[in-house]
Amino acid sequence: MKLANKVNREVLKERILHSKEPRNTVSFYNYYLFKNPEFIRDYLYIEFEKLGVLGRIYIASEGINAQASVPQSKWEDFVAFMESVDYLRGLRLNTAVENDDKSFFKLIVRLKKKIVADGLNDETFDVTDKGTHLSAEAFNELTDNPDTVLVDMRNHYETEVGHFDGAWCPDVDTFREQLPVVVNTLKDNKDRPVVMYCTGGIRCEKASAWLKHNGFKNVYQLEGGIIKYARDVKAGGLRNKFRGKNFVFDERLGERISDEIIAHCHQCGKPADTHTNCRNVACNLLFIQCEECAEKMEGTCSTDCQDIIHLPEEVQKEMRKKHDAGIRIFSKGRVEDRIRIDNRSEVEA
Repeated sequence: MKLANKVNREVLKERILHSKEPRNTVSFYNYYLFKNPEFIRDYLYIEFEKLGVLGRIYIASEGINAQASVPQSKWEDFVAFMESVDYLRGLRLNTAVENDDKSFFKLIVRLKKKIVADGLNDETFDVTDKGTHLSAEAFNELTDNPDTVLVDMRNHYETEVGHFDGAWCPDVDTFREQLPVVVNTLKDNKDRPVVMYCTGGIRCEKASAWLKHNGFKNVYQLEGGIIKYARDVKAGGLRNKFRGKNFVFDERLGERISDEIIAHCHQCGKPADTHTNCRNVACNLLFIQCEECAEKMEGTCSTDCQDIIHLPEEVQKEMRKKHDAGIRIFSKGRVEDRIRIDNRSEVEA
């Protein structure tokens, strides 16, 4: 029985790039205690492949986390399937703000130790004891309160291109780094309202439960994250408090929430917020590049990488065998990590 895609990555990518089939980009998650995640993984691969679903679906004993692309012709069937399964029924399906038929090009359903790596090893921690969910309207109202602490639970390269006005954006590479930073920095403010947000809700849901576990009294999270917020403020004619672009983990690498550009090209310094991966596959550096630099540097991050992409493919393949960079993140845009705790002072994290 077929339980994994064996077709070459580049072949699949070319296939989807030339496809004219309209698709919906969607994300969903559920913290749910699975007794047999291996069975869940196999079952979902079989059923999603039948529906033509592409994307990344992670399964762990603590639940499911999915970012997917669904053919519009199969959307009703997809929703019906979701409603037929107890651990998928009633989940919020976050459709993309800027829909793109090319967001994913293969189906991956993979087992993970956790659906969100957190570095925690506390058997008494109940991940389902989450903070209070806030609608877009309630979020705007509570974050207007000067006593509220607003925390961005994403990584530095995500917050660099976009974040909510007045948010504290901890300067971290990973979620597991961020949890102790947030708890330790806010330890003397456990009675104040703490509002958390992330891309679609999955990270701040676990973070809100962790803060409650550590004695915080008034913990809230933005329901559906930035993705749902953007749709709701537009539909409801509400004030948009998000500045810039929302980083997303698919081929698009971002979707615009406001017209403001708050980041800068990592090569020339002009205003820009388009992330790209260096065209030198052996480098694969994730960085921000403006249109002019993209043309001048041919989509690479340095002159060395620019020289490499013009070498024969056989030579490049040999170089990649000796150097597997994985996915690396450019850190030039990082800023001093500070949070405003009250109207009189700032406290370093």
